[in-house]
Amino acid sequence: MEKLCDSEYRFMQVVWDNAPVGSGRLVELCREELGWKKSTTYTTLKKLCEKGLVRNEEAIVTVLIPREQVQAVESDAFVERAFGGSLPSFFSAFMSGKTLSAQEAEELKRLIDAHKEGEI
Repeated sequence: MEKLCDSEYRFMQVVWDNAPVGSGRLVELCREELGWKKSTTYTTLKKLCEKGLVRNEEAIVTVLIPREQVQAVESDAFVERAFGGSLPSFFSAFMSGKTLSAQEAEELKRLIDAHKEGEI
C-alpha cells in the first residue's frame, strides 16, 4: 500500500468514522469536517477507489483497508524517515518533556513484552 498524502488521510478518517456511508452524505460530511467542495470529495473518492482503500458501489462508500493497517504503514514510514527506523530514538523524541501515568506505563510495558523477538 502506498503512503497517503495528508488530504487523503483526513478523508479516510471521515470515511472510517462513518462507513458504510452514502456518497451524498459523505459530500456533506467532508464539507462540514474538511471544508471541501463536492468536486474535491468526489475526486479524492475516485483516487482512493483506484488505490484500493475504499469501494463506491451504488452510491455507498465502504472501507476495504482498516484504519489500523493504514496507521501501521504510515507510522512505519514516519519512523523510518525521521529516525532511521529506530523505535528507541522515536520514543525518546516523542516522550521529550512528557510524563506517563502509572497506567500508561504499564500498558506500554505490556505492549513491549507482547512484541519481543520470538514471543509474537
